[in-house]
Amino acid sequence: MFAWKKLGKVFDPTRHTTGPWMKEFAQAPNTLILDHAVRVFFSCRPLPDSNKQATSYIGYVDLDKQELTNVLGISERPVLKLGGAGAFDEFGTMPISLVPKKNEVWGYYGGWTRCDSVPFNIAIGLCISRDKGETFSKYGSGPVLSYTPEEPFLVGVPKIRRFDDTFYLFYTAGRRWIVVDGRPEAVYKIRMAISKDGIHWKKQNKDLIADRLGENEAQAGADVIHKNGTYHMFFCYRHTSDFRTNKSRTYRIGYASSANLVDWERDDSEAGIDVSPDGWDSEMISFPHVFDLNHKTYLLYLGNQFGRKGFGIAESVGHT
Repeated sequence: MFAWKKLGKVFDPTRHTTGPWMKEFAQAPNTLILDHAVRVFFSCRPLPDSNKQATSYIGYVDLDKQELTNVLGISERPVLKLGGAGAFDEFGTMPISLVPKKNEVWGYYGGWTRCDSVPFNIAIGLCISRDKGETFSKYGSGPVLSYTPEEPFLVGVPKIRRFDDTFYLFYTAGRRWIVVDGRPEAVYKIRMAISKDGIHWKKQNKDLIADRLGENEAQAGADVIHKNGTYHMFFCYRHTSDFRTNKSRTYRIGYASSANLVDWERDDSEAGIDVSPDGWDSEMISFPHVFDLNHKTYLLYLGNQFGRKGFGIAESVGHT
């Protein structure tokens, strides 16, 4: 079982911002370890437009490597431009997950487009940085992972990992849309694709994690680490109905383990972290990201309101 000590909230975009493109939300944090800092990328939003439509951009904060709750700097502009008219990422880039590759940093991100019968659709794009994450250029105008006959709905929330010179992309695939109180809500599950070059992907076309809350459980944000011969996955899950107003039905962090990255055994009691009795993460916790620094293991995560007021950090204090 993992055990985590919460160190507190790290960054709140509603209090510290660099422009109108970053007014709220700091969703799905993901790290890039630099010489001088830990650069944490996240998805943020300007205020909704006159039609109450949202847009998302990717920015970052630099954290002190000796004191991870100390913010050294904030990106002054988005690191990646939105797509043009009709593109899969015309209205949003959320989230991004990073992997170093030689002298470059490759980022896999969810590109959002608006729809009519449902609120959005998502596909996964690739972008590349040659300046340590200051800016990214798109690999192409279209996605590298998208809808298929086996996965006909949204394909997003990528988390990239590299084990033994093979790329593993954990992502969320929509199973169906259901209408709850007159509003379309997506049901999605965690899946995986494998690649040798990071560009051409072979989907496994299977759900990795067994449902705990029934067939309409929503799962997302799978982050996988390898320790002591075992692969450990942290992810988030929730009910599909009443999750916006009932805190007992909204996001929690789950856990699963595997010996081969394909077959996973779920046991959420081993995640070692839950909501706090009060405060910024008392209603929900979600979108975990695990990383090592200075011989310690840390977990970044979102709190209430789906990360509207930022993300926090916890330190591993044990694993049995």
